[in-house]
Amino acid sequence: MTRLLSVALVLLMFWAGGASAQDLTQGLGGDGSITARSIQLFVLITLLSIVPGLAIMVTCFPFMVTTLSILRQAIGLQQSPPNMLIVTLALFLTYFVMEPVFTAAWTNGVDPLLNGSIGVEEAFVRTLAPFRVFMAGRITPDTFEALAALRPDLAGASPVPDAPLSILVPSFLLSEISRAFQIGFIIFLPFLIIDLVVAAVLMSMGMMMVPPAIVSLPFKLAFFVVANGWTLIAGSLVRSYY
Repeated sequence: MTRLLSVALVLLMFWAGGASAQDLTQGLGGDGSITARSIQLFVLITLLSIVPGLAIMVTCFPFMVTTLSILRQAIGLQQSPPNMLIVTLALFLTYFVMEPVFTAAWTNGVDPLLNGSIGVEEAFVRTLAPFRVFMAGRITPDTFEALAALRPDLAGASPVPDAPLSILVPSFLLSEISRAFQIGFIIFLPFLIIDLVVAAVLMSMGMMMVPPAIVSLPFKLAFFVVANGWTLIAGSLVRSYY
């Protein structure tokens, strides 16, 4: 987790530009006025507040949390598992999948920067390179081309790691959400069949006033537990990245 936080901080500090982040870091440790240091500290705290958004933008977290949320809706449970548990599970699955990327970013960019062997700008490029490769490998070509067509300077571009972040990141996010919806459709099917069977049985018994969702919920829970659903879903989500 230390490497993850360090990588996130480096990406965070230099997202807008390596030179400005370097000036900020030097200013916090230099001989500046109290007002200047206060402003710099305020800016740094503001930047740290967008770390969760940064994690969402360049990792598989959107895919994980969207799929798990659809799974909860398919079972028919509104608040169980709670949102905090869904997000926590998605975070740890994201860390499991992204650990090689975090390790590569640490080895190539953060560690040399801490050792003083490379500069800030080069560290930023090296740290971001593994994330670029990861995002480019998950982008749907149609999504990338649709966004690239909106900018004349990127017309005809392909989803490569060297593409601008302004189009690489939104293309990655849209592709991940679209893929999560596709898997969510497959997850929904067996639970939908259980709902239809229960509704047909209740109709044949003349129990039209009984909500089918209430009766089918225990059967869906039993089916999910017997099939070891959580392990199967988590394993399938992780294997989709390998």
